[in-house]
Amino acid sequence: MLASHIVEEATGQPIPKPEDSTKNPAAVALGRLGGLKGGKARANNLTPEQRKEIAKKAAQTRWLKKKSTI
Repeated sequence: MLASHIVEEATGQPIPKPEDSTKNPAAVALGRLGGLKGGKARANNLTPEQRKEIAKKAAQTRWLKKKSTI
């Protein structure tokens, strides 16, 4: 994205964007539908203990990432 922007600025000519016509619109809609309800459905199937363990692991990972960037 940045490279194409630089080339456009340097040449003064816009680079044509490729059309994304290879995807089946029906398949895209089904994938989006599943993605929208996936997290909520998973959370409903987890026990409170499982959710707590997942949250602990996520917090621990965030702290490790934060420590490594300092």
